[in-house]
Amino acid sequence: MNLPILYSFRRCPYAMRARMAIILAAKDCELREVSLKNKPDEMLQISAKGTVPVLELPNKVLEESLDIISWAMQSHPTKVYIFSIKEKLISESLIQLFDSKFKFHLDRYKYSSRFEANSSEHREECKNILEKLDTKINPSPWIFGEKVSLLDISILPFIRQCKIANPEWFFEQNFKKVIALLNFFEASNLFIHAMKKFDLWDPQNPNGSLFP
Repeated sequence: MNLPILYSFRRCPYAMRARMAIILAAKDCELREVSLKNKPDEMLQISAKGTVPVLELPNKVLEESLDIISWAMQSHPTKVYIFSIKEKLISESLIQLFDSKFKFHLDRYKYSSRFEANSSEHREECKNILEKLDTKINPSPWIFGEKVSLLDISILPFIRQCKIANPEWFFEQNFKKVIALLNFFEASNLFIHAMKKFDLWDPQNPNGSLFP
């Protein structure tokens, strides 16, 4: 049986949300855990951009995490919250915000030397976005209630990266609902399953790991 092949890196937030979508949709894949410092030729041959996740299907290659999420959601998994039209528009706007502006400032907060940036200024921008998000959500326990949504899995990996950069600072902030949501996320079976460790894929032993 030829399964879709997912090239992934455990700590990458983009790869993380793709893995969560695949778990929720119960889409069997062959997972190939890679090192971003030593990317396998097999991945680069199908995706020259050299970033993860990459999903190789029989008839096409998906190179963006949101495209992989969309592919997984085609089976309409019952575990995922279904948006109303208004909620869908709000969610798409927030996902775009986190993929663009928040990620821009997060990178320069975490890797200020690499970007020759002022870490404190960019941390403040991240804080402003999280404070605004805090006024828009009322998690119970997920953003839209008992079921996880595409908004949850799309933005929480980036919020987690912000926490990791300086946990003491993060937990001192006033975006308490965001903090509670992140705490629930990190304790969830979904997150634990998505973060399972796999050995690095060895092209000399080409069979990857069955996922999920």
